Amino acid sequence: MKPAQLLEFMGVLEKLKCSTRHCWTSSGRRESVAEHSWRTAVMAYLMKDEFPETDISKVMLMCLVHDFGEALTGDIPCFEKTQADEETESGAVAGMLSMLPPSYEEELGALFQEMEALETKEAKLFKALDHLEAMIAHNEADLSTWIPLEYELNISYGKESTAFSPYLKELRARVNEDSRRKIREQGTGSLKSRSEHT
Repeated sequence: MKPAQLLEFMGVLEKLKCSTRHCWTSSGRRESVAEHSWRTAVMAYLMKDEFPETDISKVMLMCLVHDFGEALTGDIPCFEKTQADEETESGAVAGMLSMLPPSYEEELGALFQEMEALETKEAKLFKALDHLEAMIAHNEADLSTWIPLEYELNISYGKESTAFSPYLKELRARVNEDSRRKIREQGTGSLKSRSEHT
């Protein structure tokens, strides 16, 4: 890849460090899309003993690139995202990949198709980790950053995507326990004003 082409693509990717998500960090600031992708990739690496028949390197790459489109569209929470939003994001991904040399465009294009189809072991594990990382992030953030629907969503989210694996179901159950404990201990009566976080 020519240096100018690499730098141009890196300039677009930099927007993922600036684009914030609906999630908050434990320090009280909004999380960036890049931070979510990075930690999901680390989670994938830590799954290699639990999923020895899965290509963990491919799962890590899926985790790293899955939100590329949000460099152009920004993040839209799952409970607000429409089919039209999905199509816009897919178009943004295609535009970004077209900036790359053909071999990279073809490889990553096939990877995005695999993630969307959700048929391979790798794609299924990626999707489960994408959901679980968001749930963990919510548990780490102050409860005052949660909106009302998230009290139920953080319990129900990821149920379908983790159903294929006993290990992931156990992990999700543990995350659910943490969510329930957080709600119980901090309680809705002790919430700070949402205005502090907007």
